[in-house]
Amino acid sequence: MRAGIAFLVIGYMLSQFYRAFLAVLAPALSADLGATTGDLARASGLWFAAFALMQLPVGWSLDTLGPRRTASALFLLGAGGGAALFASAQTPGMITVAMILIGIGCSPVLMSTYYIFARTFSAAVFGTLAGVTVGVSSLGNILSAAPMAWAVEVFGWRETVAGFAVFTAIVAIGIAILVRDPAKPEGEPKGSLLDLLAMPALWPILIAMFVCYAPAAGVRGLWISPYVADVHGAVLAQIGTATLVMSLAMVAGNFAYGPIDRWVGSRKIPILIGNLGVAALLLSLWLAPPTSLAGAIAIFGLIGLLGASYPIVISHGRSFLPPHLTGRGVTLLNLFGMGGAGVMQFSSGPVFAALAEGRGTTQAYGPLFALFALVIVLGMAVYLFARDRVD
Repeated sequence: MRAGIAFLVIGYMLSQFYRAFLAVLAPALSADLGATTGDLARASGLWFAAFALMQLPVGWSLDTLGPRRTASALFLLGAGGGAALFASAQTPGMITVAMILIGIGCSPVLMSTYYIFARTFSAAVFGTLAGVTVGVSSLGNILSAAPMAWAVEVFGWRETVAGFAVFTAIVAIGIAILVRDPAKPEGEPKGSLLDLLAMPALWPILIAMFVCYAPAAGVRGLWISPYVADVHGAVLAQIGTATLVMSLAMVAGNFAYGPIDRWVGSRKIPILIGNLGVAALLLSLWLAPPTSLAGAIAIFGLIGLLGASYPIVISHGRSFLPPHLTGRGVTLLNLFGMGGAGVMQFSSGPVFAALAEGRGTTQAYGPLFALFALVIVLGMAVYLFARDRVD
C-alpha cells in the first residue's frame, strides 16, 4: 500500500506540473504556434473545467470500483495520451484539446489518495496527511518552473513534453500494479450525491473551496509569467525564478496548513485569516504595485504561501462526510475547488483583454488581480457562517 500511495503522490505531482507548465511554455508556444495569452487562458481554464466535471463520475467510481482501477486507467489514457498530443500539437486548438485530456486524466489521482486515507486512517490525522500529500506533490509546481525553463532551452518544448508523456504512462502502470483498494464493511449503507447536497453544513465549505484555490492557481499557472515580463521586463530565466519562488512558497504553505487545525484548535480561523491575507496582497498589486521585480516576486511568494489552504478546507468538509459517501464527498469538494479555479482561469483571459484594450497591457494587471481579491472576499463572507469542527 505504501508503494501504491507513493505512485499516487507522484501522479498528483504530475497533475500539479501539468496545470502550471503553460506559464513557462507561453513564449515558445507563442513563437511556434502563434498561441496568444487568451488561447492559453482558455486552455488552462478548460483543464480545470475538465478536471472539475470529472469529479462526479470519479466519486461514483471510487465508491463503486475503487481507487486502483479508477486512477490508473484515467491517468494512462487521459494524462499520458493528452501529453503526447500536446507534444505533437500544430495549432493552439490542439493545445486546448490536449489540456482537456490531461485534465480528465489527472482528475482521479488526488481523490484516490484521499479516499484511501479516509478509509484507512483516523479522521484526526486526515488534514495532516492531506497537507503532506499536496505539499510533496507541489514539487510538480517547482518542476514546472525553473527546471522546465531549463529543459525547454536545452531540449526544446516538444521533446520535453514528450518525455513527460512517457513518464506519465510509467506512473499510471505503477498505480495499476501497486495500489490496493481499501476494504469496505459488509452491509454498508448506500447513498447518493443528493444526500450530500442536502447537508446544510457543507454549503459554506463548498463556497470556500470554490474561492480558496483559484487565486494561487490562476496567478501561478498563468498570470505571473506575463506580469513579470510585461511590467518588469523579466526574461525567461527570471520568469523561471519567479515561478520557482511562488512554487516553493506553495509547498511550504501546504505543509503548514496540514496540521494547523490541531495546533490552534480550529479549522475555520486559519482558513479565514489566510485567504483574507491573499485578498489583501492581490489588492496591493493594484493599489500599491511593487516598483521592482524582487518586490513583485516577494508578493507572489506570500500569495503562494497563504493561498495554499486547499488541504485544510477539504479536511473541514471531510469532517462532515458519512463514511459510505467518502468518495462522492471528497470529489464533490474537489469539484468546487477545481471548478472555481477553472472559472477564474477561463474568465480571466477575456477580462484581461478588455482591460488591456481600455487601459493598456501593463495597467490591466492591477484590476485583474483586484477581481481575484473580490472573489475571495465574497467567498469568505459566506464561509463566516460555516460550523467549525476539529476531529
